Amino acid sequence: MTSLGPTHRVHFAVGDEHTAKGVVDALTEVFFEGQAAIAAFERPDGRWDVTVHFGEPPDQRLVRELVANAAGAEIAAGIGFDTIEAKDWVKASLEDLVPVPAGRFVVHGQHHRDRIPPNKLGVEIEAALAFGTGHHGTTRGCLLLLDHVLKAWRPRRVLDLGTGTGVLAIAAAKALHEKILASDIDPPSVQVARDNARLNVSGHLVRAVRATGFSAPQFAQAAPFDLVLANILANPLRQLAGPMARHLAPSALVILSGLLTHQAPAVIAAYRARGLVPVRHLRIEGWSSLLLRKVN
Repeated sequence: MTSLGPTHRVHFAVGDEHTAKGVVDALTEVFFEGQAAIAAFERPDGRWDVTVHFGEPPDQRLVRELVANAAGAEIAAGIGFDTIEAKDWVKASLEDLVPVPAGRFVVHGQHHRDRIPPNKLGVEIEAALAFGTGHHGTTRGCLLLLDHVLKAWRPRRVLDLGTGTGVLAIAAAKALHEKILASDIDPPSVQVARDNARLNVSGHLVRAVRATGFSAPQFAQAAPFDLVLANILANPLRQLAGPMARHLAPSALVILSGLLTHQAPAVIAAYRARGLVPVRHLRIEGWSSLLLRKVN
């Protein structure tokens, strides 16, 4: 969103990524592209800053109501409204993101495209939101485990479950030069993943589909999977343990993330009951990423 006039800014902080995503989802349902540029970024203290830029003065009462419904009245009461100079705020917010290394992978924006070392695989993500760009510990943990796995093994049937921006699917496609199935429950995320795959010249390798769990016919067609990447949340991961195990090849590997470190034991127990044992456990910024292997 670029405007010749002043930009009207709405800004506030929330306590965690889940709440930030809920707020962003609520705002994007009401304010369409072109009306507002919405950015959410994690702070060093673990809280999340949410900033919305409008070309026209927003309805403050509506904004407070939307935020209150998604994050509570206390957060809504702390919203700041101000007016600042004109600027392309999506571009500006992305330029604040530095490249994130994770093993052989580097997640970056367009403005760092020419700075990726030749011995690294760059994954360029140009989304208006920070979710899934690699700047969160869960995404980085998945990429580090993926790099670890690919040093010793070459899976042929790979699934990125809950793909979001598509960063994991794109990384796998670039490293393996194989077709990757990516899925998400959210239609806009599926489109973002497709767009990012094309941006990374991987559109012919990444097949992004809308699906809930493992119920879509594409899963039955592509299974059994040698490797599954799932960066979602702890409760859905636990619920998916059974269906996932049924779609795995013998000795398949699974990389799970999106769970707080204290949630990891319950997730590990759910998968162990389905014949998957933990191989590696990364802890980054209070988040856990797990590598599991199917043994029966």
